[in-house]
Amino acid sequence: MPRAPIGLKIKKRRKSLGITQLKLAEKLGISASYLNLIENNKRSIGGKLLQRISNELGMETGALDGESDRRLILELHELTTDALFENIELSHETAANLVGRHPRWARAIQTLYRAYLNQAQTINALSDRLNYAPYIDDAVFRMLTNATAIRSSSEILGGTQEMSDRDRQRFHNILTEESQKLADVAGGLSTFLDNAKFQTRSLTPAEDVDDFVMDHDGYFQELEDAAADFLAEIGFQGSDTESMLQEVLERKFDVQVRIGADNRDVMRSSHHQSVFNQITRTLDVPNYASSQVRRFEMACLLVELSMSDVISSVIAKSDILISAAAQEWAASELIDYLARALLMPYDEFLDDAVRERYDVDVLSRKYTVTFQTAASRLASLRKSGSEGIPFGLMHTNPAGHVLKRRTLAGLPIPRYGNACPLWDIYSSFQTPGRIVRQLARFPNKDKFLFIAKAEAPDQTGFSQPRVLKATMLACEAVHADRTVYADGLDLSSLKSMTNVGLNCRLCSWTDCAHREEDPILTQ
Repeated sequence: MPRAPIGLKIKKRRKSLGITQLKLAEKLGISASYLNLIENNKRSIGGKLLQRISNELGMETGALDGESDRRLILELHELTTDALFENIELSHETAANLVGRHPRWARAIQTLYRAYLNQAQTINALSDRLNYAPYIDDAVFRMLTNATAIRSSSEILGGTQEMSDRDRQRFHNILTEESQKLADVAGGLSTFLDNAKFQTRSLTPAEDVDDFVMDHDGYFQELEDAAADFLAEIGFQGSDTESMLQEVLERKFDVQVRIGADNRDVMRSSHHQSVFNQITRTLDVPNYASSQVRRFEMACLLVELSMSDVISSVIAKSDILISAAAQEWAASELIDYLARALLMPYDEFLDDAVRERYDVDVLSRKYTVTFQTAASRLASLRKSGSEGIPFGLMHTNPAGHVLKRRTLAGLPIPRYGNACPLWDIYSSFQTPGRIVRQLARFPNKDKFLFIAKAEAPDQTGFSQPRVLKATMLACEAVHADRTVYADGLDLSSLKSMTNVGLNCRLCSWTDCAHREEDPILTQ
């Protein structure tokens, strides 16, 4: 995994202050040769030494911890898997050096590549639209036919002086008829294109929100405080029934929850099944929604009605969420975050997680939430001094499209394209509703425990397609024995491990039977 260029930052800052390497080493109580290794990124540092260096150089520790740099380096690694760069020899070291020595240039490359992906996505969508719309071909042919008839009739009328009134009227009628046909075809084509507009969502807002959440390490103290205050105000406990949620919505916000509505034909957001009507003050929950889904959607509405100010405040403080689209996307993410905080209060949930050894199914049943919701809450237990196991999170569909990602320092999750097909999150689609586990070993010998489960959202009926989505939690193998999922696994045996990579282009395993492409980066 990429090493953040902390040493290069230290060297740059030291030189800008006019401090010699020997003098700084003396102040730090280390040898000049060891500092030289650190500055050339040959040694990893952290803890008290990193704090001392930060103090001596007058820098915030956060500016040196390297997490954002590691993500940027990984993204530079990932973009090199694009066919655009297949004839350019690139290495891990050059990406790290670029980020360390010229971070603004690295960000510029990242921005340009994201813009390129947006444009490529739009072009592909346009191409698909034209290739798979025979109506367009037929409409264009009919328009050309009508135009030809109009032109011929016009030429006859304009080039013939001696013509009976009857013939002249006949050609005028042809002109009128063909003109009407042309107008009808043009109108139909316009309606077709208007109704068939495809949404080519920019990748940038989603990635900006991704960076925003990970810059907070997946944890928002301001939101946790707001959730705790609200719970204390209404006297609500995470284990209370959904009738309590209904009562709070009605008592505080005059909202009637109507369970049993058929919302199949109602336009709603992609990840919410219920519909809130602000005029009638009703929340229509479909009759096919499970108890887990009903509770979560009521909690989301409670957040929207009572805590929009704190969400706006958190977003306003960010220098990442610049565009309106990114801010809207972030608001949706933070609404979900607060809903989880209401249903699974931090301290109580952490205590239960530790007691149950992070058994996600047990936690899901106790708090009446889905596996994905409980897993997302586990990944946010990063409160300073009261942390849970550091989990990474991945949410995907059967096509491999990454719907949500929370990386770990040593476990980057691909931003572009699919991950390694050997990751157990993909095999979980073969056994929906059942947790699968995997002890994964990467080429640099880092080991992680993966646990994944594929679930189908509530279906509207037998005739409706079953749409599966899978969620995976990942933690370093050193934490595995704190979970129930390590039971029966020999964490020290290579036989228990599966050799995996990030993806084929960024994986250096040479004996993988599943390799589809040669690695593009040298070690």
